[in-house]
Amino acid sequence: MLKPTLGALLLPLLALATGPATLPAAPAKPVKVELKQEKGRYQLYRAGRPYFVKGAGGGQFPERVKAYGGNSVRTWSTADAPKVLREANANGLTVMMGLDVARERHGFNYDDPTAVAAQLQRVKAEVLKYKDDPAVLLWGIGNELNLEYTNPRVWDAVQDIARMIHEVDPNHPVTTVLAGVGAKEVAYIKQKCTALDFLSINTYAGLATLPADVRSAGWTGPYLVGEWGPTGHWESQQLPWKAAVEETSSQKAAVYRSRYEASVKKDTLTCLGSYVFLWGQKQERTPTWYGIFTEAGEESEVVDLMQYLWTGRWPQNRAPHISELRLDGQLASGVVYLQAGQSYPALASVTDPDKDALTYRWELLPESTDLKTGGDHESRPKALPGLLKQEKSGQPQLQAPAEPGAYRLFVYATDGHGNVATGNVPFFVKEK
Repeated sequence: MLKPTLGALLLPLLALATGPATLPAAPAKPVKVELKQEKGRYQLYRAGRPYFVKGAGGGQFPERVKAYGGNSVRTWSTADAPKVLREANANGLTVMMGLDVARERHGFNYDDPTAVAAQLQRVKAEVLKYKDDPAVLLWGIGNELNLEYTNPRVWDAVQDIARMIHEVDPNHPVTTVLAGVGAKEVAYIKQKCTALDFLSINTYAGLATLPADVRSAGWTGPYLVGEWGPTGHWESQQLPWKAAVEETSSQKAAVYRSRYEASVKKDTLTCLGSYVFLWGQKQERTPTWYGIFTEAGEESEVVDLMQYLWTGRWPQNRAPHISELRLDGQLASGVVYLQAGQSYPALASVTDPDKDALTYRWELLPESTDLKTGGDHESRPKALPGLLKQEKSGQPQLQAPAEPGAYRLFVYATDGHGNVATGNVPFFVKEK
């Protein structure tokens, strides 16, 4: 038997002299999530308790999700997974962890077995990396893989990924997220994707009829609403210059409520919950269309509504309400044409439920030309300064730009408590 060296004998004494050694952190332990069917009702269970998803799509402001009664956030990839998971754990939230799976419209070839196999191994590495984090709720394979696709072999790839996940992670269910729900995709998924635990669906104006649409498409199992929000730009009134009319923040709050109550709240047998879109801000057609916050983090009426839908209680201080927005006396739906260089009145009729004093901020933008599909990144148009007078009031004067073309006039009315009402009027400047 070898004698211990002098160094080995001195190590314990050195440790005592310098204080206790820092022990490695205990490994993260996953929380078991299961899907059960009981008495005809599908339900997620987390740590043995029923779990209905009151979710926010997007990683911004996780502390507000928790404070307002939500319980989960959704990502579309693992790009920011360490940060998202850390913040979710800190706020007592779960994460629908998105797995970035290539879309055919981005040039991926699902007839290429080498590329498909490489994608599977990449996704497997992501699952292995994060599967034991206690905040993980479920895995979302891709996003809107049915959007503008032609090759049904994508569903074979989804099946292989789902089967792989179940092999390496017995603790979390697996889904894929469709853009809307149609009979063709449902038939493919029922035939090819038997390893999926349930279906997830992104829908906007269609949320109001989603339970019936799911059944008519042939899906009788459980489903989750992966995204829902305002009337989509493709579903809205289209103007002659190919711009869409956007709802005001108050109109959005009304449709969010009516559609949620007609579907997610009503379907108690097969709906597992939902993720409201977008819990944050982004440029998509406009800077205000889908985000329910402004770039400065101000909260619209939709945020108030989500607290009510999640908890049954309204916030103590509520967002301003915009009842009317006009340019040259016309609503956004009125097809507004202006003459270059001429001056026109604008009017925003805004009230505050708490009688707070309102501050107005107006912004003139050219109509966005960086238009993408499926939520891909778009650049924000640059504001045009110097064309608004009395812009701190609810009744400014706009001098129409000299350059003919399509524009939008935006208003932001804030209450001094972090709340905002927003709206915009699209218009077209004619040549002199």
